[in-house]
Amino acid sequence: DLDMPKPIQPNFILNVELEELFITAGLQDRVIQVYEGLVYMDFSKSLMQEHGHGRYEHLDMTGLPKFWLAYLNDPSDSGKIHSDVKLRWDKGEEEVVKAMCTFSTYTDEARDAISRKNWKDLADLMNKNFQLRRSVYGDQALGEANLRMIAIAQKHKSAVKFPGSGGAVIGLCLDEANLDGLRSEMQSEGFVFCDVFPFEGSHS
Repeated sequence: DLDMPKPIQPNFILNVELEELFITAGLQDRVIQVYEGLVYMDFSKSLMQEHGHGRYEHLDMTGLPKFWLAYLNDPSDSGKIHSDVKLRWDKGEEEVVKAMCTFSTYTDEARDAISRKNWKDLADLMNKNFQLRRSVYGDQALGEANLRMIAIAQKHKSAVKFPGSGGAVIGLCLDEANLDGLRSEMQSEGFVFCDVFPFEGSHS
């Protein structure tokens, strides 16, 4: 941290991946790797232009509900899923620009729900996030296996969304009585299912 300010570190890592290693990646993953824990991220254009980085804020993890994660044994290539939407964004396509603004609003609302410990609101936002993503990306880009994990989660009345670009889903089952059935069906179809135990990390 003395050699490079913490908010700059994710940008540096991302640039190395993109320019030196030719890995298609996003800034969010780099932020959480650097900051750890539960982090609110603001990538507003004005912030990025003025400061060269976003605004990153650790959130209180006390009393979080139980999240679960399911993923493919053979995950998809995230670059393929990102490519079309990135091109549409660069072209300024109205649907994509509007969707990204809505995703940002969902993030603000999720931070508020977490601060109030209103898990129903958080679950609703997770479902809205997935529905918007599906409408923008389309089923072909999301992939059959990813959509199957979503369908199983919804069948068992769990909120669910993608935690990244594909290959995994994260869920919040407000009625824990549904978890055993959810786990069993996921595993029976070859998906890996596990409970999430958040790591708070260092806030220095």
